[in-house]
Amino acid sequence: MAKSSADDDELRRACETAIENKQKVVLSMRVAKCTGMWNKAGKLGRGSAMAKPRVLAISVKTKGKRTKAFLRVMKYSNGGVLEPDKLYKLKHLSKVEVVSNDPSGCTFTLGFDNLRNQSVAPPQWMMRNVDDRNRILLSMLNICRDSGDLPKVVGIDIVEMALWAKKNTQAIPKPQQTSFQEGFTPVVITETDMQVTVEKELVSQAEEEDMEALLDTYVMDIGEADAFSERLKRELQALEAANVHAIMENETLIHQVLHGLEVASTCVEDMDEWLCMFNIKLRHMREDIESIEAGNNRLEMQSLNNKSLVEELDKLLAKLRMPAEYATCLMGGSFDEASMFDNMESCEWLGSALSSLEVPNLEPCFAKMRAVTEKHSELENMKSTYARRACDFLKKYFTGLVDFMLNDKTYFSQVGQLKKPDHADLRYKSRTYGRLLQHLKSLDKNFLVPLRRAYCSSMNMLLKREAREFAIELRASALLPRNPIVWLEGALNANQSTYEDTSTISEVYTLMLTVFIPVLADECSFFTQFMCFELAPPVPAEDDNNNNDDAGDKGYAGKPTLDMGALNESLQELLDGLQEEFFGLIDWAYKIDPLRCISMHGTTERYLSDKKFDQSGFVHMLLDDMESRIGMLFSRFVDDICHQIERNEKNLRQVGVLSYIPRFAVLATRMEQYVQGQSRDLVDQAYTKLVTIMFVTLDKISQADAKYADVLLLENYAAFQNSVYELANIVPTLVKFYHQASEAYEQACSRFITTIIYYQFEKLFNFARKVEDLITSINPEEIPFQLGVSKSDLRKVIRSNLSGVDKSVAAMYKKMQKNLTSAEELLPSLWDKCKTEFLDKYTVFSQLVAKVYPAENVPGVPEMREILASM
Repeated sequence: MAKSSADDDELRRACETAIENKQKVVLSMRVAKCTGMWNKAGKLGRGSAMAKPRVLAISVKTKGKRTKAFLRVMKYSNGGVLEPDKLYKLKHLSKVEVVSNDPSGCTFTLGFDNLRNQSVAPPQWMMRNVDDRNRILLSMLNICRDSGDLPKVVGIDIVEMALWAKKNTQAIPKPQQTSFQEGFTPVVITETDMQVTVEKELVSQAEEEDMEALLDTYVMDIGEADAFSERLKRELQALEAANVHAIMENETLIHQVLHGLEVASTCVEDMDEWLCMFNIKLRHMREDIESIEAGNNRLEMQSLNNKSLVEELDKLLAKLRMPAEYATCLMGGSFDEASMFDNMESCEWLGSALSSLEVPNLEPCFAKMRAVTEKHSELENMKSTYARRACDFLKKYFTGLVDFMLNDKTYFSQVGQLKKPDHADLRYKSRTYGRLLQHLKSLDKNFLVPLRRAYCSSMNMLLKREAREFAIELRASALLPRNPIVWLEGALNANQSTYEDTSTISEVYTLMLTVFIPVLADECSFFTQFMCFELAPPVPAEDDNNNNDDAGDKGYAGKPTLDMGALNESLQELLDGLQEEFFGLIDWAYKIDPLRCISMHGTTERYLSDKKFDQSGFVHMLLDDMESRIGMLFSRFVDDICHQIERNEKNLRQVGVLSYIPRFAVLATRMEQYVQGQSRDLVDQAYTKLVTIMFVTLDKISQADAKYADVLLLENYAAFQNSVYELANIVPTLVKFYHQASEAYEQACSRFITTIIYYQFEKLFNFARKVEDLITSINPEEIPFQLGVSKSDLRKVIRSNLSGVDKSVAAMYKKMQKNLTSAEELLPSLWDKCKTEFLDKYTVFSQLVAKVYPAENVPGVPEMREILASM
């Protein structure tokens, strides 16, 4: 017989290792766990899951005199190592059932009465053979019998199992390694602790012998069952009759027993009456005790409630109590600097007192009490009185500080001395009451509105006075040119050296911004913090490009708070009218030198791009207005120049280079000196507008005299190119117009040269054109026979145009020289182009003559080239 896995010591040690809680494994066997149903053929159904290898181990744990037994289900991990899966206590084993559908009888189920989910079918454990099944079941039944509670056994004959146990009490042979059911891994085990013991059998030896003797006595065939049944009935009747006879023989004893029972019954009835009486008394006593306990509980609860009520009333009284020193300070105290500490303490107490009398800091049930409402009204009245007194004092205080500075001339610029605004002393004195303003806002921020308005009004007068005095002294100290500068007017030979230096104007404007823009930004920032405006945190520098362009929201992230509208109104009152002082300085600079608008525009752009002024929204708006003002004045200047240029077309006769061409170069050169890397867009827009008007005006003037139109165009376009050549190398906008003038110059030159050539050799090249037109439709041999292009016509043309070709060429040169106003500059290049154009046309004529009139002699192309070269 194959060795059982219950005798595998290695398997038992592996189970003990997996348990790891110092329990001893008395039996371990490999089994197969299956959850499917057996069909009638004795096989697992199709829908059932595949059997899974498991190990059932019975372990015991000893603690003192108590011993606990457990049934453990072990499973194999991915690495083939045993690990715990399920744990059952054998004292809860209530049922052992062998599956009837398994013909081998090796499959059984175990039922436990402490499982939570009894609706789920228990797993089925399938053993290798019946011996292994009997071995593990007997081990569990023996342990359960020792604990005093045997489970219900279904599907197993107890007598048969007892006989098997008796038969297998001999020593189990040494284990042999064998293979288990397919799908399971065999493990070598030992037989230690796994031998079945029958010291406490289900049926004793004597009982078993009596049963065997009884069965041997009544060994019958199946046919004698009726006789056996009759015999048993007769013996049962005989036994009953003998029992009745024995009872009748003992009648005296029975009477004695009955008498004893009556006496006992009487005693029991008396005792029942006593117990009823005691029960009634105990019930009354229990009711009295409950009544006493209820009264004690009510008294204890009342005592606790009274204690809590006293504590709450003490707290409420503490909130309602007003210190005398605080009341005196709030209702009639002084606002001197020495008394500010007491004022701050009083304000803090008043704010906390008002907050403590409001829900949720105060219980809702107390909020409607008369004492609380009266005290709250008293505190509100005190708050209003104190806030009104503080606001009146601060308005007079701030106004007095500013009036003192306005009356002292040493705070402002004077003749020969520029005075930079210095508000350090004013801010130092104002900060003394900074905390007072914060407390006023916490008490009632509506009281701050008139105070802010008074502060802004006083500071606005001071700032305007400082800006006005500073600007006046700046203008007075500036070195100005003696004569006003007028662009695009005056002599034709005007150049850059005729204009005086006006850099002082730019320096004045730059100094004005350098001094006042930081001052105004600091004033806005100080006012925002000093007057307790709640704003969102500043936007980081990298996110500035995503800010809203609204002046009131610049420099603040997220949605504006409720104070943003009030802040915008206050800042507008603070800075209102200051732009006029800056505008006056800009207008003054424009009247002296309009081109200084370029440098002023660049300076303003530099301040606009400075991130530290973004948080001062109205300072940013002031800079925007100044930039717009400068741009508007510069556009007016450009429009005036355009108007001066357009007036040239009204003249009856225009020859030579127009006056605005060289003057534009002077103007552009000076503008580039003022740009200095800034205001590029402003200057480029001016270039575009001016040059466009110049070219349009030039075209209109040229159309007035068609005879000299090309000469006027080429001379002026050439003059434009020569005058802006150096600037076009560094200014991209002028490069575009330079190329435009170059193309217009080439077109005018081509038209002018063609006119000069045709003036002397019109018949010659008209004849050539007729021949070119005919050669496309008829053969060259037939052309001499056509009207107007015969050989005699050709000879007439040659005699009239080529007989004195050197004189004709000289006349052509003189004609060109006569028409050009600036002959010294343009004549050499134009004459070279004219000779080249004439030679090209004559080459075409010579080729046509050689092709159509081969017998005719005309001067050759080399000969004509020599004649032209000699001129």
